[in-house]
Amino acid sequence: MARPVIIGLSGGSGSGKSTILQGLLQALGPDQVSVLEHDSYYRPLTHLSVEQRADYNFDHPTSLETSLLIQHVDSLLRGDVIQKPVYDFTRHARTASTIEVRPTPIIIVEGILVLAEKELVRRMEIKLFVDTDADVRLIRRIKRDMVERGRTLESVLDQYERTVRPMHLEFVEASKRNADVIIPRGGRNGVAFEMVLARIQALLHSHQIEELIQPKTA
Repeated sequence: MARPVIIGLSGGSGSGKSTILQGLLQALGPDQVSVLEHDSYYRPLTHLSVEQRADYNFDHPTSLETSLLIQHVDSLLRGDVIQKPVYDFTRHARTASTIEVRPTPIIIVEGILVLAEKELVRRMEIKLFVDTDADVRLIRRIKRDMVERGRTLESVLDQYERTVRPMHLEFVEASKRNADVIIPRGGRNGVAFEMVLARIQALLHSHQIEELIQPKTA
């Protein structure tokens, strides 16, 4: 197999990254794409009580074990299988389970802070930033956290004011300068999506051609 194409997919919480990701998976096919979500690499907080975990700043880069994510990216680039962590957002803790991820032609590294990490960015061939208005992102976050993570409206708004918004301004918004392509309006921007898809397909094809013409070693 040719060396995988690493794609970074970033943007604020609720920006529409998941819509773009699902569109790419559908267009390219699940056999062609592996996904590493930065959220899966939140640090284990077993040394903290449940109450302390709820007050933890999950929007700061230090809350994530990015070094492990980088190790896993490098392993996939070498053709090795990795065990991706599974994080429980209702308990704010990493579980004992893992998900096996095999190397594929395309590896998408997704998360709000992936373009803020220099060592991750260095490994990416395409860097995407999904840009959506703050009010739209907040509404989407409220719906997601209340429905999927069992949180109250008060807790969601408290976290947004205390950590999400300030960390977005300090780290996520600043990482936009590292993007190759900024996608306004998130998943609703069909023109931008088609352009990104065409670029990915062209890059994937060039990697496949390079593998065919490389001399075989004994």
